[in-house]
Amino acid sequence: MMKILFLIPVCLSLILSSYAQRPEPCKSPPLLEGALTAFMPGQHLRVFEKFSYDAYGQNVRVLASGKDGNQTFFVDRLLLFREGVSYEIHYRNQTCIKTALKVPFRHIGVPHDAHFLTQMVLGSSSILGQGLLVNNWNGTAQETKENYLLTFTAFGCVPLHTIDFTQKGEVSVMTSFFDLVEGIEDPNVFIPPSFCDSVEVLPAKEGVMTNSFIGLL
Repeated sequence: MMKILFLIPVCLSLILSSYAQRPEPCKSPPLLEGALTAFMPGQHLRVFEKFSYDAYGQNVRVLASGKDGNQTFFVDRLLLFREGVSYEIHYRNQTCIKTALKVPFRHIGVPHDAHFLTQMVLGSSSILGQGLLVNNWNGTAQETKENYLLTFTAFGCVPLHTIDFTQKGEVSVMTSFFDLVEGIEDPNVFIPPSFCDSVEVLPAKEGVMTNSFIGLL
């Protein structure tokens, strides 16, 4: 009987310790610059982006190039969520398309209702400095009811890979992040050029839904 009484608190301690170590949803650094590649199989669309992300001011700047079918494109876009305005900037002819921005700002990170799946090491765990500890998550987007898979670093909550699925379970967007740096090198990146000042604001596009990352476009 004494052995059983002794084992009960030990077992409880192990259970609580295991639960305490379970990763929690997190937000990425509030000031972040880097690049990503995205592939949308259903649309035969490939995109390369360089982005600047400011969660404090709720601003995003995106330079994106890609291939849509046989057509190549380049986009320079500034999203000012607090002001509710999106700028599509064309420096070549100094023109600007200014559109009302109605979608809410989304923090880069693991959503609060995401489910933890696994923790693993990318690379080698046997040699110091040659592996990266990451957490894998899944969940369902509240707005679209579509599922997603996420991979973030276990320390720092830095995004590595995301996969979004359609409601039919097909892959809609695959995103990979790289060359991420904490901080903003040039804060002026969030200031629209002067030739955008007098441009009329167009109505927001109806029915536009965005996910956390490629939606920056």
